[in-house]
Amino acid sequence: MMTETRSVQIKGLARWFWSHWLKFSLLLSLGFVAGCQTTIEKKSASKELIPSTYGENQSSETNRSVGTWQDFVIEPTLKKLIAEAITHNRDLRLATLRVAEARAAYGIQKTDKLPTLSAQADFIRAGTPGDVNGTGRRITANQYTLGIGFNRWEIDFWGRVQNLNEAALENYWASEATQRAATLSLIAQISQGYLLLAESDERLALAKRAVISREESLRIMRRRFEEGAISKLDLTQAEMLSQQAQILVTQLEQNRAQQIQALTLLLGRSASVTLETQRLDSHPPFGEIKTGIPADLLTHRPDIQAAEHTLAAAHANIGAARAAFFPRIALTSNIGTASAELDGLLKSGSLAWNFSPSISLPIFDGGRLQASLDLAEIRRDAAIAYYEQTIQSAFRDVADALTAQYWLKIQIKNLDATIAAQTERTRLAHLRYENGAARYLEVLDAERELLAIRQERIQIQRALWASQMALYIALGGDSSTQLSSSSP
Repeated sequence: MMTETRSVQIKGLARWFWSHWLKFSLLLSLGFVAGCQTTIEKKSASKELIPSTYGENQSSETNRSVGTWQDFVIEPTLKKLIAEAITHNRDLRLATLRVAEARAAYGIQKTDKLPTLSAQADFIRAGTPGDVNGTGRRITANQYTLGIGFNRWEIDFWGRVQNLNEAALENYWASEATQRAATLSLIAQISQGYLLLAESDERLALAKRAVISREESLRIMRRRFEEGAISKLDLTQAEMLSQQAQILVTQLEQNRAQQIQALTLLLGRSASVTLETQRLDSHPPFGEIKTGIPADLLTHRPDIQAAEHTLAAAHANIGAARAAFFPRIALTSNIGTASAELDGLLKSGSLAWNFSPSISLPIFDGGRLQASLDLAEIRRDAAIAYYEQTIQSAFRDVADALTAQYWLKIQIKNLDATIAAQTERTRLAHLRYENGAARYLEVLDAERELLAIRQERIQIQRALWASQMALYIALGGDSSTQLSSSSP
């Protein structure tokens, strides 16, 4: 009798504990949340990193947007090349795939917030020895089970799953911003390649004209030498002047071929590029730019946006690492039918279910959790340093581009004046030589210097237009090929 009473008490205590266990777990969890959950201080760039101006030579005009590259690029051929590169460039394709990869990773992580439901059908046939089952004879039985349920759904009291989900989302946004930065970099590379090709074409045309002119002069000098009007030295100097122009043509031809191959690679083509470029001084390839205020870079530059999202992901990972110290509560449940016979699964009385909450608290892990938290904090600090470095580099890029434009314009103005003076000097040298007042060496020096200055003028003009594109990229130009900014 006493044994039956104790059995009833034990069963009652078990039922009471089972019915109140989940309540105790919830109250305990809420207590931990209220007492232990910490707020992670999210750090950002220091205000000291953002100057009030870009530099001494910045424009006084301001604008909140630099516009899309289709509006900025004026030259039709260059615009077609950029569009083709955005479609076929392999590096940009890899950057786009990395965005898709990050989006898929976020989709996987997002599912951890929800229970995973699954249907299950089991058949078990088991044999039990008689000395175990209490009947004294071996029993062989079948069990058919059909049900639906979820396995170990974590209740995210401490925000571990939420922080991991936020980190995955920020990594996705960072990869998307990186893809936009890669697109802008490709636009800059195509523009630079086109400008270098245009420079080569213009310098090559100038050199070829010099070759024709000097070959004609050499023909006249040979005839004069045959008539005894000039010395062998004058003829040799004229031949040297002609050869110098020929050498320059071959060098520029080689340089042009290399530029073609570089553009071919950027465009993702299997065949070489064939195109005609425009003169750099008579056909501006780009439009005007208004620099805006320095703080605009924080919202326009995709590389700064990527660094900012990476920093946010690092903050979220710290939250997940801290939450790992707290108890982890999970629920497992299943409901269905069970029977010893297959046709009994749908009969009344075959309902079977189970509900199994669990709680686990880390006690000893050899310092693994603390090391994980330390690693997350170090990565956060590294992300802050990289973020600040990216901001500083962005302001330098703008300042460098503005400085280059300012001084290159002055150089062009000075070169134009120098070319005019050198052209007059060359004309006078020819007159002095024809009148016997100077040796042909004076003509040689004047011709050589005039060609060199004209070549330099073309190079500086190309550098000026390159600085215009550099300024557009530095200000965070809109690639207009970015992926959808809607949440994944």
